[in-house]
Amino acid sequence: MITLGIILLVVGFVTGISVLWTIGIILLVIGAILWALGALGHAIGGRRHYW
Repeated sequence: MITLGIILLVVGFVTGISVLWTIGIILLVIGAILWALGALGHAIGGRRHYW
């Protein structure tokens, strides 16, 4: 999810499409939150690790 967010950020920045930029930021933030929670050992969606 973090990788997809970064790709959408780059594509949105290069093409000037603000919707892709916004979706990329949202995916990047959600991916970072899920990664942090998984690294701390919290179960997410019934799984012990996010990846």
